[in-house]
Amino acid sequence: MKYKPLDKSVYIQNRKNFVKHLPSKSLAVFNSNDVMPTNADGTMNFRQNNDMLYLSGIDQEESILVVFPDFANNQFREILFLTETNEHIAVWEGHKYRKEEATEASGIESIMWLDQFPMVFATLMAEAEQVFINTNEHTRAANTVETRDARFIKWCQEKYPAHQYRKAAPIMHELRAIKSQAEIDQLQVANTITENAFKRVLKFVKPGVMEYEIEAEYLHEFIRKGSRGFAYTPIIASGASACVLHYIENSKQCKDGDLLLMDVGAEYGNYNADMTRTIPVNGKFTDRQKAVYNAVLKVQREAMKILVPGTTIPEYHKEVGKLMESELIGLGLLDKTDIKNQNPKKPAYKKYFMHGTSHHIGLDVHDVGNVYRKIEENMVFTIEPGIYIPEEEIGIRLENDLVVTKNGLHDLMGGIPIEADEIESIMNS
Repeated sequence: MKYKPLDKSVYIQNRKNFVKHLPSKSLAVFNSNDVMPTNADGTMNFRQNNDMLYLSGIDQEESILVVFPDFANNQFREILFLTETNEHIAVWEGHKYRKEEATEASGIESIMWLDQFPMVFATLMAEAEQVFINTNEHTRAANTVETRDARFIKWCQEKYPAHQYRKAAPIMHELRAIKSQAEIDQLQVANTITENAFKRVLKFVKPGVMEYEIEAEYLHEFIRKGSRGFAYTPIIASGASACVLHYIENSKQCKDGDLLLMDVGAEYGNYNADMTRTIPVNGKFTDRQKAVYNAVLKVQREAMKILVPGTTIPEYHKEVGKLMESELIGLGLLDKTDIKNQNPKKPAYKKYFMHGTSHHIGLDVHDVGNVYRKIEENMVFTIEPGIYIPEEEIGIRLENDLVVTKNGLHDLMGGIPIEADEIESIMNS
């Protein structure tokens, strides 16, 4: 693998934290993701199921983790099942985990081959009363493709219909929302790689370059630093396209006078950065562009002061809306009459700032976690206000990734240029 994995002690602790939530006579099962097909004999790059990775550290397809903390035989309290490699697999696909390597990566002593799973699982199920199954409970998930976990659930419920089935997702969401120091360090690597790429791009952008050329500059820097590439499909949006929130064509030429909005981030060790910066293609903001830019930056910095332990994301976003409302009035985009006549369910500011301000980030870019849960120390969030004025072809968003600490926020992107004057200086150096 390209990245340096976390120490097995991280996964040992993650499993200890997980089993604290299991009632007696319960087991939990986590499957790896599938290798997804494209066409003919083609496949997509493998991306591990994040819950499986969080609990085991195993970054390989066709893997199953079974946890049964109070099983009588302690050899069966946590078992990792892997596909047994052979000469054919070694020649055509490359190295796979040996048993001792899997133990070293995960801290799990009981490693078995996948063909042993049905028999061993039957032994475990004879003693279990409840089965915790792994499902994708993300509120924005589009579950249109049947996953390996979903197929397992069908098989298990058909074969063992008398057991009680419960979701593991609520436990995983609670645990994964709080990052360990090792996870924060891994996130910092992804953010530092993103920082290096952005600084490279600042010196590359000029009138006439294509958006996809800029995308290539990011990808080059990401991969040469050990990233597998983009954490998500990048947005490289110049001119009017910056007002399209999920513009991903990246196909246009950047023109003199355009703003260029770039929402990109590197992935490292399955952890993700999520950065947005907006720069002038020609290296110089117009007065109007700079005024809007500084308004967005002001909202971001004020938002950093109120993203504190004890509040919730909906409460926080309501306060950010008030900050944005004030800035939009200052820019002449709203007036007091607009505010007086606004629908409380659809505030006037949403005409120019229509998305949320923050989301959890970690193993998923939009990481799991309950937005109604009070914010706690070591949660990691984005802060990403924006102002979009299609009639002026101005779209500006600024986004940083921040760790909540007892003493305030730690900015994982603190080294990434964000001041308008600094961006202009680098672009013209």
